[in-house]
Amino acid sequence: MEIIKVEGVHYNYYNRFPALIDLSLEINRGEKFAVIGSNGSGKSTLLQILNGLLFPSQGRVFFHTYELSERSLKEKDFVRFFREKVGFVFQDSDIQLFCPTVIDELLFGPLQLGLEKNEALERAVEIMQMLKIENLKDRPSYMLSGGEKRRVAIGSILTMNPEVLLLDEPTSGLDPKTQVFLLELILALNEAGKTIVIATHDLSLVDELQSKVAVLSEEHRIEKIGSAEEILRDEDLLLKVNLIHEHVHYHGQTAHTHIHSHYLFHRH
Repeated sequence: MEIIKVEGVHYNYYNRFPALIDLSLEINRGEKFAVIGSNGSGKSTLLQILNGLLFPSQGRVFFHTYELSERSLKEKDFVRFFREKVGFVFQDSDIQLFCPTVIDELLFGPLQLGLEKNEALERAVEIMQMLKIENLKDRPSYMLSGGEKRRVAIGSILTMNPEVLLLDEPTSGLDPKTQVFLLELILALNEAGKTIVIATHDLSLVDELQSKVAVLSEEHRIEKIGSAEEILRDEDLLLKVNLIHEHVHYHGQTAHTHIHSHYLFHRH
C-alpha cells in the first residue's frame, strides 16, 4: 500500500535555479527506499519536500492520500497527524540539536505532541538504551562527537515513534563502527515496520540495505527506478549520473581505462 506519492514535482530555488524537474515516484508502507545521485542532484531537496519543509514549485505530494501542502500544514488536525507520522534526520546534526542536554533533546518531540512527561521520559530512556547513549544523558550537544550527535538526532525522532523515517546522508562523515551501528539500526527499524527513505551517494549503503532505488541525474530528473541489485549492476547508468567514474592510466604509450568506485571494489 502506497504511503507517499510524488506527482510531477518541480522545485526551483529563488524561482530561477532548478533543483528538481518533473519527479514522480511512489513509496509503499514498510518499504526501504533510497534516493541516490551525485552532489547537487536534488536528493536533500526531495527529502525536505517529503517532510513539508519545502513545497513544490509545480506538482503535488501526497501522504496517506492527503495532499501535503502549505495549506494542509496550516490545518491543526493534519499537521499533528503528519508530524506524528513522519520524522526527518538532517545530514548536519548541528541543525537538529538545540536543547540544553541530550535528555532534553529526546523529550522535546513527544512533549510537543502532548504526551505526559512520565510517558515521554519512558520513551526517552528506552531509546537511549537502544542507541547506547545513556551515558550522554546530561551532556550538551557541543560536548558530543559527530557519531554521538547523529545518534542523538535519530533518538530525538524515534521518541516520537514515527511511521516514516527520512534520513539525509545518514552515514556521512561517520567512523566505520558508527556506520555499521546505524546500518543495523535502520534494518531493525524497517523490520519493526518503519518505512525508511534515505538520500545518499554511498553505493555500499544501498547495497547493504537492498532497497528500492530512485536515481537522480545531474539534470535533476529521475533517471531510473529499480531494485538495488538492478541499479548497482548498471555501470553505464552510474557513470552517466556521476556516481562512479572512469580512471585512465598508462603503460608506456597504451592507455587503460577502468571503473573507479569504492563500492565496486567491495562487491560480494
